[in-house]
Amino acid sequence: MRHLIDPMDLSVEDIDRLLDRADDIAKNPEKYQEVCKHKKLATLFFEPSTRTRLSFEAAMLELGGSVLGFSSADSSSASKGESVADTARVIECYADIIAMRHPKEGAPYVASQYVNIPVINAGDGGHNHPTQTLTDLLTIRREKGRLSNFTIGFCGDLKFGRTVHSLIKALSRYEGINYILISPEELQIPEYLKKDVFEKKGITFTEVDKMEDVMPQLDILYMTRVQRERFFNEADYVRLKDSYILDMDKLKIAKKDLSILHPLPRVNEISVKVDNDPRACYFKQVLNGKHVRMALIMELLGVSADEH
Repeated sequence: MRHLIDPMDLSVEDIDRLLDRADDIAKNPEKYQEVCKHKKLATLFFEPSTRTRLSFEAAMLELGGSVLGFSSADSSSASKGESVADTARVIECYADIIAMRHPKEGAPYVASQYVNIPVINAGDGGHNHPTQTLTDLLTIRREKGRLSNFTIGFCGDLKFGRTVHSLIKALSRYEGINYILISPEELQIPEYLKKDVFEKKGITFTEVDKMEDVMPQLDILYMTRVQRERFFNEADYVRLKDSYILDMDKLKIAKKDLSILHPLPRVNEISVKVDNDPRACYFKQVLNGKHVRMALIMELLGVSADEH
């Protein structure tokens, strides 16, 4: 039984296969309309979400399946003290596959140890967000035509940003990528990523605190919001939340073929005026996320379009 808990659960070959299938789904949606007929996805979201939850639901519905679940811990038996393991075992009686978001790191992994249906980690604390990583990889490949030999800048909250941590780990297996990490000192990427990914694999990276200093070098700019919910101290959040705002002035020195990504939701870190710039890819990312989640659900359920 396969689950997706960490982006490193997938080999490069797995990723290529999923991205190829996502591309085919985008081109031939009618071919996939009934591949998950009579299959049920349970969305167990112990933490608020708009894009990820609705993306999973749309993905399953477009595959011909159905969806059940909850969108906050308050509306589940977790509010009564039920454990993640017990919740998962109950849901296994109702559904064929689970997508789980949880504020505690490792919760989806725990759930996967107690059930015989696939579990997808839809985000666990500040740790991992593997389906967003697949979304990002698909977006990069669609925009650049490759997953190697480019310069990517990660900007904003690199300490708590699980999307950043997941994408760095996934990209570390591809060749010729130059990493530039743009953040205030308080929000730099965790030491474990520096040691376990960059240093262990002999990958060089640059840390800077000003976006303008590196903008002309970037092929991809991955923006993130400063997340209030990850801070223990409100004063620190208020002090740092407007550290990095991308606007048209900053883009004047950027490459004409720069690709701007953002996992969303956006607060004010990207000016709305940037939305109309052809380099803005973050709403394309949303659509890409639905396609790649469709491909992943099919993979984990072991269904194919050829059978229908």
